[in-house]
Amino acid sequence: MSNADEIADSSAPLIEHLRELRSRLIHSVVAFLIGMVICFTVATPIFNFLTAPLCAELAELGQDCDLIFISPQEGFFVAIKVSLLGGLMLSFPYIALQMWRFVAPGLYRNEKGAFLPFIIASPFMFLLGASFAFYVVTPLAYDFFLGFQQFGADGVAVPEPGVGTGLSVVFQGSAQEYLNLTVKFIVAFGLCFQLPVLLTLMGKAGLVTSMGLKAVRKYAVVGILMLAAIVTPPDVITQVILFVVVYGLYEISIHLVKRVEKKREEQLRAEGVLGENEGLYDQFEDEDESAR
Repeated sequence: MSNADEIADSSAPLIEHLRELRSRLIHSVVAFLIGMVICFTVATPIFNFLTAPLCAELAELGQDCDLIFISPQEGFFVAIKVSLLGGLMLSFPYIALQMWRFVAPGLYRNEKGAFLPFIIASPFMFLLGASFAFYVVTPLAYDFFLGFQQFGADGVAVPEPGVGTGLSVVFQGSAQEYLNLTVKFIVAFGLCFQLPVLLTLMGKAGLVTSMGLKAVRKYAVVGILMLAAIVTPPDVITQVILFVVVYGLYEISIHLVKRVEKKREEQLRAEGVLGENEGLYDQFEDEDESAR
């Protein structure tokens, strides 16, 4: 067989893979657009649902929950942003299915069984993080922010000592700014809750070990503190909550990776690769003890 024939034979499977990838991407984009259109038709109820934490805090202060548009086109862009977020969440299961169908044919049966739980766990952990942000973090954040209002003599609250009774500084929020901040909370916590899934998958692939994660714990603390300062507004309460949650997820990830390592050792012992009292990661543990 000539070199030209070999190149032609090797390029044929690549072209088929590219065609399949294009097909999967087209199906995913169409599903996203359909989800976006569906959410656009109900954008107002979705936005009203997202304003629940703010309205609850304003109700406790005796204020009306009124958001304003500060530009003519703001209402349209609010509806578009709600549709983008809702369309992505609505179509994500189908998009994940398309990704799985593209990757699965290239995996062995045991690899499919190992990878599939992570595909299922990823959207679940994102929803868990988003729910935690919406029902726990967001009310605390808005309670903190709204505490900086001051009310005049005709206001609904007693002014702070030393503050003039004739001046009122009250919240009249932009709908777009409120949506941006709320979505930022939801996406940030949703992505942070992916940490156990990501590290466990990396442990499954042998890219990280539990001993390695323990060794870099102090660097992880610094990184999490920097993350909390970047992705959250400049209030201490939200930053502390994000740090505690993400660091807790990091510690959980260490235990999950340790379980993956134990299962791998048991499998190697069953195959006769390791002895009964021999551990796959004994060398790493000895190096860690010597470093201490």
